[in-house]
Amino acid sequence: MKAGMIGLGAMGLGMARNVAKAGFLRAVYNRTEAKSSVLADELNVIAYNDPARLAAAVDVILICISADQDVLDMVNLIAEDAKPGSVVVDMSTVSNETATQAAALLAEKGIAFLDAPVSGGVEGAKKGTLSMMVGGDVDALERVRPVLDAMCARIMHMGPSGSGQTTKAVNQIMAAGINQAVTEALAFGQAHGLSMDKVIEVIAGGAAGNWFLDHRGLSMTQGSFAPGFKLALHHKDLRICQQMAEQIGAAIPLTDNTVAYYEKLMAEGFSDEDISALYRLKRTGTKP
Repeated sequence: MKAGMIGLGAMGLGMARNVAKAGFLRAVYNRTEAKSSVLADELNVIAYNDPARLAAAVDVILICISADQDVLDMVNLIAEDAKPGSVVVDMSTVSNETATQAAALLAEKGIAFLDAPVSGGVEGAKKGTLSMMVGGDVDALERVRPVLDAMCARIMHMGPSGSGQTTKAVNQIMAAGINQAVTEALAFGQAHGLSMDKVIEVIAGGAAGNWFLDHRGLSMTQGSFAPGFKLALHHKDLRICQQMAEQIGAAIPLTDNTVAYYEKLMAEGFSDEDISALYRLKRTGTKP
């Protein structure tokens, strides 16, 4: 089984390396050609300057790009050249509506489409420990599972096309709440003069312990916000969640509040920092 990776951002790089390590990667494409050329040399694969040519050369087309329109544009680019029977696995975070549109377009060409967003951040992409939530044909998933196993510690089939993205929306809403709770609580503790390394250590072992506290607690209280998951990207994802919620008449006030906080931080120039940069506002008592 031959796989190609389209999109070599912070997540795509780690995923491509793990697919190569498992022996499946044959080709890469990135909008910035220099990045794909460097990685292709490192992994001894082909760097294509045209995603359609990559699609024609492989059996599994992995996509990891940013926005809804980008995904639809890419699917349209590769639809004519990808081989019937091949599988497109989109690991981007987009709306469930975009996923169903992409699936329908490729189905006309005899190509399977899986919406397969992931969770686990840059660390998970590097280590091959991502969680993947998949919508689409279960038989197509089983055909490409060996490739996906190279990137993921957990893969769950969620249902028909769009189900993976809907599940990722649940994840992103939950991540917003965890970010709000952890940054607010730690800012509260720091304002009371507590030793934050001790606070984090003891709370991490109890009922309030969580991944975000373990991996971002100390760095945020020390004023470091190096990106694991960029704030601007989570903002983009939460805007998708808002649109999906509006379509079904659901209220997601915590998400709305987080979006407002993020927009304030983005206006102050912190778009490329980690989402834990919310701590900047919490520690000063600033409201969105």
